[in-house]
Formats: sequence, structure tokens, C-alpha cells
Amino acid sequence: MKNKKVRTRIAPSPTGIIHIGNLRTALYNYLFAKQNNGEFLLRVEDTDRERFVEGATDKVFATLKWVGLDWYNAEPIIQSQRLDIYKKYSEQLVKENKAYYCFCTSERLIKMREEQQAKKLPPRYDGQCCSLSSEEVKDKLKTGEKYVIRLRVPKNEKIEFDDAVYGKIKYNSNEIDEQVLIKSDGFPTYHLAVVVDDHEMEITHIMRGEDWLPSTPKHVLLYKAFGWEMPEFIHLPNILGENKKKLSKRTGDVSVESFKEQGYLPEALINYLALLGWNPGTEQEIFNIEELIKNFDIKKIHRSGAIFDIKKLDNINGTYVRKLKVKKLQELCLPYLSKDYNLKNYDDNYIEKVIKLEQERLKKLSDIVENTKLFFADIFEYEAELLVWKKSDVTETKQKLLETREKLTEIEAWNKDNLEKEILQFVQEKNLTNGEVLWPLRVALSGQQNSPGPFEIADVLGKEKSLERIGIAIDKL
Repeated sequence: MKNKKVRTRIAPSPTGIIHIGNLRTALYNYLFAKQNNGEFLLRVEDTDRERFVEGATDKVFATLKWVGLDWYNAEPIIQSQRLDIYKKYSEQLVKENKAYYCFCTSERLIKMREEQQAKKLPPRYDGQCCSLSSEEVKDKLKTGEKYVIRLRVPKNEKIEFDDAVYGKIKYNSNEIDEQVLIKSDGFPTYHLAVVVDDHEMEITHIMRGEDWLPSTPKHVLLYKAFGWEMPEFIHLPNILGENKKKLSKRTGDVSVESFKEQGYLPEALINYLALLGWNPGTEQEIFNIEELIKNFDIKKIHRSGAIFDIKKLDNINGTYVRKLKVKKLQELCLPYLSKDYNLKNYDDNYIEKVIKLEQERLKKLSDIVENTKLFFADIFEYEAELLVWKKSDVTETKQKLLETREKLTEIEAWNKDNLEKEILQFVQEKNLTNGEVLWPLRVALSGQQNSPGPFEIADVLGKEKSLERIGIAIDKL
């Protein structure tokens, strides 16, 4: 499709969650269109009424808006609103003897497939209705017999198409089933609707998952039957789980909504998904959307499936979290904190100090709840043994904490820098090691094995709360 404006599309089905693989497909279509000064369009493929989920269409729109993939057409194409169009095109094929009415009952088709399976033959329609005369068809239509419309597939014909990722693909038409175009309920099948819509929307590049490769020869036959110019095909490798199997749409934790709820930032999710199947050819891993548009290259899409690595996503998300302004991060974290803690007891300044302290350790926003327990929980439990540093014992640890508390009581300028200076000087004067003093002090303040340093914690908690917690630790020992 040379000299035509590049047009790509994303065509989700409102059958439930938006899968992470759907989002990557949308992203690649978006990047390619933007890179070529083209248009990225949205279509809703809702012709599978058995699997239709009420409200799912709105979730599709909301998800794409959340990640910033704005589509060009203000009013997305809705397939269920185009039934007359599909009917018109299918009847055109019937008139041209390129399709035919099929009146076979579901019982006959089931029996036929069972017999084919028993003979280890590929399941496909046996063509019983393809030779019905026009008079026979008229009679059956008059009596109201249920029917579908099937494509008439030519025999012994080579079907070839080029795929930008997988190269030249060849099929023999004898391998292709005489597919249904219009179902008995009047709705089109995916195969007819997708070809008609892509043609009418002037889509120049079809970028979709590799699962659709086996269906492409059927679409090629339809393009030929209509006499339409074919778009370019770009099939994307699957996203795989750690078990090297395709991520399942039925698995809740791979839904985009799930990642959003866990506190992954849209920019980070987009950044990570871009790298799942595409290699920029450099060491760079952090890309904003403008950089992705500039660097994305179809020729660098892998043929093999990409493993979804949650640790890598966490690292990329953590990088984006660390770049946020503290006020913005506080705004994003508040909904998570409010669910678990009564924030009315704390002023904004205190909450901001907590967020700022934890910013470096956050992988995703929801981590803020567990990470800040030491600042917001009224009571936190830990074992007394956790206070003891390496070769020290309970008696020594208790004594060190008593001396440390006495020193802290004397300190008036209660801030991180001064606390650090005073306590490290105290350690030196007492001829102690940092571990002997700072480990039990940190555990006393945090109740955790891993936490920020004692001076940062004490700074946020304030003098009174800090001394109170050290007193609780001494009592534990």
C-alpha cells in the first residue's frame, strides 16, 4: 500500500479483561502509526455475543486512555452496529458464486466432525450445500430454514502472503476450510468482519498476535474474492510466562486492570511492554513515549516469544517511581494508605516525610502500605531476638539500648543529620562498633529486619515517639 497514509488499528473484543498481550499489540500499532505520521484507530469487535461482557467496552476505552494511547477516530467502530454492511458484502459474494448458503443443522455438523476425528481427518466442512441449485436455495429460504453463508474456497490454489516478522508464508487452498462468513443469528464471523472493516477503515498495516497467522490465508482469500488491495501483515510473537507457555487471558494477574490496581505506573508498563518482543539494539531500557516512537522498528521484532519477567517490570516501575515529585507520589499513594491506616491522625507534613523516605524502596505504589507500617501502625509485633546484633547477647543489647536512649534524650536538634553526627560520635567515644548500636536502634524504631536507617526513621517519628519505641524494645529484652 505505497503512497497511502499509514493507518493501524487495535480491535479488542469486549469479552472481559484487557490482557497484557492486547495492550502490547495496541502499543506497537500506536508507535508504528505515530512514527510514520499516520493514524491509530480503534474498533470494537463485539460480534461474539455468547462471550460478550456488559461494561467491558467502557473498560477497553478507559484502559487505553489510562496508558495514553489515544485513538484517531473520535467514534470507535462498533461491529454490532454494522450488521447490514456485513450482510451486503456476504450477499455480494453469493451473487458472484464466491460464497453459498449452507442449511446443514448443528446435529449434522457435529456428527460429521465426529466421523472425521474417528478417521483422523482434519475437521472441516464437507461441502454438502455448495452445489445446491438456486431453486433449492430459494425453496429453503422461503420455508424459513436456518442457514449460514460460507466462503467458496478454490481447489489446488497457492495462497501466499508476506509477513514483516515471519517472512513469506505459503498455504495450499485444499488445507483451508470453507469458513462461515455469516452465522445463523445474522452476525458475521470474525473472518468476514475483520476483512470488511479493515478495508473500509483503509487500514494499511495489520499488526496482531501470531495466533492469527493460521487465519490469515482465509483473509487473503476474502481480499481476493472482493478484489481489494491487501494490507501489510505483521504478526507479533506471543508473550510467555515463566513456564514458556502463552500468558492466559483467563489469568487475572495478567490483566492490565490488575497491574493498575497494584500500583504500576502507565508510563512504566508501556516502557516494559515495548521491550517484550522488540529489541532497540542498544543498552537503553528506559524510554519515554517520544523515544519509543522515534526508535521503534518492525525489523527488530523477534520471532520467538518474549518471557514476561515481573522482576524486570518492577525494576523499571521503580525507576519511574523514583523520578516522581514527592507531592505527586504522595497523591498516588494516599488511596493505598487510606485503606489500611487512619491518616486523620497525621498531618500532611508527616505523610510527605514518610513518602519521601520510602520513595527509593518502592517497586510499585501498593508497596507503600507494607513499607510504611512502622510509621502508621499503632502496634507492631516483632521477636526480641531480632534486636540482638550478631555476636552480642540479650544483656549486652539491652545495655547498649539503655545507653543510646540516654544519649538521644540529651539531643535537642532532632533531625537526621544531627542525630547521625551525635550517635556516631557517641559510638566512637564508647569504643563500640556501628553494628552494636545501630542495629538494635534501627530494629527498635522499625520492628523490622529490613527498613530505612535509624536516623531517617527517628527524624520522621520525632523525639517522643522514637524514645517510646526504644523503651518498648528495652522492655522486650
